[in-house]
Amino acid sequence: MKAPERCIRVMIVDDHQTMVWGLSRLIDSAKPRMEVVCTARNCEEAVASAAEFLPDIVLLDLDLKGQSSLEIIPSLVANPLTRVLLFTGDTKPAVLDLAVRRGARGILHKDTPAEQVLKAIERTFYGELWLNRETLGRVLSGMMEPIAINKLDPEADKHASLTARERKIIQIVVEGRGARNKTLAEKLFISEYTLRNHLTSVYHKLGVNNRLELYVYAVKHRLGANFADAK
Repeated sequence: MKAPERCIRVMIVDDHQTMVWGLSRLIDSAKPRMEVVCTARNCEEAVASAAEFLPDIVLLDLDLKGQSSLEIIPSLVANPLTRVLLFTGDTKPAVLDLAVRRGARGILHKDTPAEQVLKAIERTFYGELWLNRETLGRVLSGMMEPIAINKLDPEADKHASLTARERKIIQIVVEGRGARNKTLAEKLFISEYTLRNHLTSVYHKLGVNNRLELYVYAVKHRLGANFADAK
């Protein structure tokens, strides 16, 4: 890999401070090839910092304290010089494929060796894709046959946008049937207030208005069963 003509400016988006610290140390150790110019802990901070600092590469975690960052990828890549490189523990193909379709240029898993992280940053900076063969094949197939895929599962994008916590909540709602919010919150070891916030997000993503509609939707699309099987 040739040395970049200028320092690659990197933004890290992750809600785990230990991970941010480790990545910052790794990237800054590669100066003058690259450096960390800013960090963010949630979607709102990420969008604001990207607009202010205009990073070349955004290392983006998909699950930010229960909030999916899938929705902000188009905003992050609105600047044609910024490229998004996922750095995530999520391994579900549907989620990763959706992230790529929304503009991510590559996928790094959190157990990726340090030297591979630096190489991925450089290659993504130069316009290459950092995707394995299976992911690239699925994404290209989806682009070539969008009508067939939508007929197969028109709700797939909605389901893929759900975070791990939101999927767990849907599973509990299905299993609990008409249980009160307090009972569901106790099973999840969270407060009722936190549960209501998560449910509001789920309602918005799935296009339902309340727990009854969520239950009917989840049963119809077998979400509770699918999520339990995926554990």
